Amino acid sequence: MIKKLQHTSKEIATEIRSVFQVSYAVEAKLLKAVDFPPLKRPLESFLNSDNHFFGYIKKNELAAVVEIHHTTKHTHIQSLVVAPKFFRQGIASQLIKFVFDSYDSDIFMVETGVENGPATTLYRKFGFKEVKQWDTDHGVRKVKFERRI
Repeated sequence: MIKKLQHTSKEIATEIRSVFQVSYAVEAKLLKAVDFPPLKRPLESFLNSDNHFFGYIKKNELAAVVEIHHTTKHTHIQSLVVAPKFFRQGIASQLIKFVFDSYDSDIFMVETGVENGPATTLYRKFGFKEVKQWDTDHGVRKVKFERRI
């Protein structure tokens, strides 16, 4: 089940951050990143965010979270994280479909590390096209994808 998360609640924000931490720890290893800024994201960043957060609940547990920044011009998937114990169950695909169904946009955008094979494969599967690559100041090569409707 997918539901909107009230990230301004400290309890909910803490749950969201927990899923981010375990998921991004796996991504940091995939990217061979020593310094990985998503792992340093403070609780206050979730509590004070203007973005929308939706969670995938499985067996009464927050299994995954998608963070969305939506404007009149585009929808940006800021983050899409799945707790490792829920990997390979199609949850990320369901969240992407949910975003497409929930947001009316001409352009959907998402970014990830170039070496994050599972994520880049997933985004390409949903019609995202690579539009840019760059090196970050923390040693990770990133890629930006867009899907235009």
